[in-house]
Amino acid sequence: MRRILTTAALAAGLLLASLTAPTAAGSTPTWHLRYADGFNTPVAKGHFTDCNHAADTPKAYCGGLTGSVRAAWWTYPAGWPDTATQRNYPVGGYYDPATTLWISGGQLHIRMWRGASGPVHSATVVPKALMGQRYGRYEERWRVSKAATGYKSAHLLWPVTDSACPNCEIDFPEGNWTGSVNGYAHHLNSIGGDQDAYDARAKWTDWHTTVITWQPGSVTLTIDGRTAGHSTTAVPNTPMSWDIQNETALEGAAPKPNTSAQMDIEYVRGWTWS
Repeated sequence: MRRILTTAALAAGLLLASLTAPTAAGSTPTWHLRYADGFNTPVAKGHFTDCNHAADTPKAYCGGLTGSVRAAWWTYPAGWPDTATQRNYPVGGYYDPATTLWISGGQLHIRMWRGASGPVHSATVVPKALMGQRYGRYEERWRVSKAATGYKSAHLLWPVTDSACPNCEIDFPEGNWTGSVNGYAHHLNSIGGDQDAYDARAKWTDWHTTVITWQPGSVTLTIDGRTAGHSTTAVPNTPMSWDIQNETALEGAAPKPNTSAQMDIEYVRGWTWS
């Protein structure tokens, strides 16, 4: 279980550009670039606030943001529990976008931290134009510029309505920032969380470009132009949203007091297909 709320409506958007790529079955869909962001509009730390408006829908927004960033991005609101907290781990986290997110130098910066005691301050960002798509291609360029024990990512596709696809999700990149980059393709309506798991054979602290390509009957995960995983087993087929989620680690040691860890994202791109 990654989230406690569900998204509600399909996002509407302008189809901006196109490219083609073969499907597993050999047909050729047309990919349409729906959203791209190189993070060229600076946003100081402390402005990703007041995010509990129409939460988890394409109409969601953060009141502390303005202009194009407010129109394009939403974050999990302050106070939402992360996965470790939902599972009652001894050390968990709560989302705190005001202290963990800012944009500068053409990058989105995500700095999670823990104080002298208490929870981790976690961070998840969501590009609104890519909410509620049925199939798509999702690309980002990123690195962990500061790693520390107990912090992780699970950048994932999550179903708009949980009940429509129990346990469905596609995670890439996922893993503890001090470990290796992994990917997971969860199976449609799996009872015990059945999934295909992949080791991308990469370190979080290097720059990487990762892509999730989700088509009917096929999920392909690529890193730096090579295939890290390919699944054709019970592929989810209901609308999902792309949540760039970063939180308390679920395996290994908990984050130590007075520690922090940071990820930088250079760009994101998302395509729909026909």
